[in-house]
Amino acid sequence: MPEPYKSTPIFDETTLPAALRREHRTKQGVWGIIRVLSGRVHYTVLDPRSETVLDPDHPGLVLPDQPHQVQPLGAIQMRVEFYDRDPMLPPA
Repeated sequence: MPEPYKSTPIFDETTLPAALRREHRTKQGVWGIIRVLSGRVHYTVLDPRSETVLDPDHPGLVLPDQPHQVQPLGAIQMRVEFYDRDPMLPPA
C-alpha cells in the first residue's frame, strides 16, 4: 500500500468536523481511507448508496469525487488518509 500524501488530525466524537458529518467528497484524483482507531463509525456512501460500520479492523475506502458522510457511534477516534492513486492497487 502506498504512503498517504496527507492525513487529517485524529478526531474524536466531539472534534469530528460538521463538514464530515454531512455530504462531502474528495477531489477528482484523490482517494481516502477512513481509519477508525477506536470505536465505531457509520459510513454512508451516497452514490451509489451503501452503508457500513467501520471499526479498527474495517477501514473505509473513499473513491475520488464520491459523495459520502460519517457519523460517530459513541466514543471514537479516527482520521482520514489521502492518496493520489488507488491505495488498494499494488505498487507500479
